Amino acid sequence: MIEFKIVKKSKKSGARLGVLKTPHGEIETPALVPVATQAVVKTLTGEEARAAKCQILIANTFHLHLKPGEKIVKSSGGLNKFMNWDRPLMTDSGGFQVFSMGFGHDLGVGKVLGFFPGPSFAKASEGKQNIVIDKSAQPKKVKITSRGVYFRSPIDGRELFLGPEESIKIQEALGADIIFAFDECTPPFSTRAYVEQAVKRTHNWAKICLDSKKSFQSLFGIIQGSKYKNLREESARFINSLSFDGFGIGGDLGETKKDIAKILSWIIPLLDEKKPRHMLGIGRLEDMENIIKSGVDTFDCTVPTHYGRRGIAFINADSRGLKADLRGNKLDLNKSIFLRDKKSLDSKCDCRVCQNYRRNYICHLFKAGEITAMRLLTFHNLYFFNTFVEKIRAKIKNNQI
Repeated sequence: MIEFKIVKKSKKSGARLGVLKTPHGEIETPALVPVATQAVVKTLTGEEARAAKCQILIANTFHLHLKPGEKIVKSSGGLNKFMNWDRPLMTDSGGFQVFSMGFGHDLGVGKVLGFFPGPSFAKASEGKQNIVIDKSAQPKKVKITSRGVYFRSPIDGRELFLGPEESIKIQEALGADIIFAFDECTPPFSTRAYVEQAVKRTHNWAKICLDSKKSFQSLFGIIQGSKYKNLREESARFINSLSFDGFGIGGDLGETKKDIAKILSWIIPLLDEKKPRHMLGIGRLEDMENIIKSGVDTFDCTVPTHYGRRGIAFINADSRGLKADLRGNKLDLNKSIFLRDKKSLDSKCDCRVCQNYRRNYICHLFKAGEITAMRLLTFHNLYFFNTFVEKIRAKIKNNQI
């Protein structure tokens, strides 16, 4: 089980410093939780993830169930031993995969409407809202019922079922320190009628998850409700009333990033402040300080690793005279211009990549198709993101936010 201690509360915002104690060590919060989907931070070893300042990782229940299977992980001594990670671990419930394979795939959207679509999105999405207008709407490749979700394996096409009891059973076998209740993540296009139905399912599944859990793992309940204030508040009150060890804030988060802070302002005041709050799937640099100021303690995000594998490095603004727009502080090492750039990746970063490798070499590796390029940028980006959160913790400590 976990223990959560609040070390300091900000007088300027909802931000707080804390220590989250788990069977595999302590986490200083606020903290980024990098994603280790298939029991690995892609391209990195466990030792490298530790060197990149990762305090805790989150693995994917759905993918590990498909391969290698939770029985193999359990027989190997649990997820920590299986992946050689001696620090804390989370596993998600599989609920987000239901969304991504279902309505997320059908509509081409993420948790926030504006996150992924391109410039032609508005035109391309005309009429797609009709997919979720009706209460009885179903995604094309997934069947959602009151018991759980039916879908076909993306590996061999066999029919599979995942519900609250199955999710807990899989997560118990995997053995992470913190696990999540099974939920339904709704798409941003959802009507109130559809979200009401999804919230009811999520609440029923939350109770089943609590009743099903037999392990000493800590279980977080997930708050849903999309962009609808009364449904978010209803969900927050309901999940808070149950005996969860912490809270997950899930589901779609509106049409723009401005909606994130608004939704958090509805939820956070209704939650037991003695329990940790985790935000699922949000953690871009420009989001971090705002969600932390709203009262979020931990948050997971694929951005540093996803971008790193695609040649994008996040850097400090003054490393190339950039303005303080966090979204602009990136280098695309796929561009040929960097073949003549002999500067370090980021002159203000003390990670081992920036201390030992130049931009022209990393650019060359990407153009040559060498996997080492992905490894170098993944390490740097994680180190950069974790250092960024360290600085936010220092701001809270020094009464700056």
